[in-house]
Amino acid sequence: MTDDIQKRLGILADGAKYDVSCSSSGAKRGKINGTTGTTHFSGICHTFTPDGRCVSLLKILMSNKCCYDCAYCINRASSNVERASLSPGEIAKITIEFYKRNYIEGLFLSSAIEGSPDSTMEKLVDTVRLLREVYLFNGYIHLKAIAGASSYLIEKASSYVDRMSANIELPTEQSLKLLAPKKNKTSILDSMRVMRNNYLETLENRKANLLPAGQTTQLIVGATPESDSHILLLSEGLYKKFAMKRVYFSAYVPVGKSVLLPTAPPDMRRENRLYQADWLLRYYNFSAKEILSEGNLPYDMDPKTNWALNNIEKFPVDINTASYEMLMRVPGIGVRSAWKIVNARKHTLLRFDDMVRMRLVLKKAINFITCNGRYYGASLDPRRLRNMLSSDYAEQLSFWSPIYNGGTNFDNIQV
Repeated sequence: MTDDIQKRLGILADGAKYDVSCSSSGAKRGKINGTTGTTHFSGICHTFTPDGRCVSLLKILMSNKCCYDCAYCINRASSNVERASLSPGEIAKITIEFYKRNYIEGLFLSSAIEGSPDSTMEKLVDTVRLLREVYLFNGYIHLKAIAGASSYLIEKASSYVDRMSANIELPTEQSLKLLAPKKNKTSILDSMRVMRNNYLETLENRKANLLPAGQTTQLIVGATPESDSHILLLSEGLYKKFAMKRVYFSAYVPVGKSVLLPTAPPDMRRENRLYQADWLLRYYNFSAKEILSEGNLPYDMDPKTNWALNNIEKFPVDINTASYEMLMRVPGIGVRSAWKIVNARKHTLLRFDDMVRMRLVLKKAINFITCNGRYYGASLDPRRLRNMLSSDYAEQLSFWSPIYNGGTNFDNIQV
């Protein structure tokens, strides 16, 4: 690799670190003789550096020479950053060389909009075409859909890659118009609709092989005044209407001075709580309004415990009679623990000691359950429980901090 390419690669890798919708799971394509790479789950892994960079995928921009001037973006046209770009051929060659040296397991490729959305998307498609058809790369590829690119190009890209993402970035159309005036809600949703249809076609017919790992998106949190309840409603709509695999939340990072944006980043605990609430949406059958009807999630308590204390009349539940769905709503009981309880009680009447022997963690759950009618918790007074179960986090979380376990809106989407 020449010094020039190495320099450009460093600039473009640094410019890509703010996109957190970088996921490397969901596809499992078998080994094909004569090809390089695999998407087997054991070969698709990722880790993060302190600044949020995913290092197991080659995560880069094709170009950071953007003609858009989105206020929140480090690569905006008016930003004073060093500019660079790589050609489709250069990126394809670098990817193969890095893979053969065991530096990476796959590629995450995005780009600033250089020229026009279609011309930029054409170059991205050409890159993944080279990897698949010329270099016979069979590994994982995640490609960013460029806002405003034609449906034809999105469709074409879907035939080459495992996963794509079209970032909404901001929760409302009003905020998008204010901070990113050249982007619009309709073009983003049109791209999502094409990707959804391709993914659903593949689910029905695996031979289609269009976007087998589906799509993801990213929302910036804290740059605009929208509440957590609004963000969760939007996320719920995306999961239901666009078969979204994951909504990623990225706490706003000040990247320049603008009267339209906050001067300081939000508390990182807000991002953490949104991810916990998102988990409830995806795996625990909660609705967005159940989790939070208005305002923001509390920092001192996880969303599931907060819901339970706001609905204390539903508790305690008896572990021998409660439904599987209700057991999963008990703070401290997850999907696996609920499954263990339901299966064990088929054979015997469970007692508290039985759950201890099953190695269930009951420190929090004990306050919301009974065993054969007996209550072992501290209290069913929601105020007392809230004081007892509140997190003692008072500091701003860093990236490596332990996680506490315990206008027109985008959610008005017409499919």
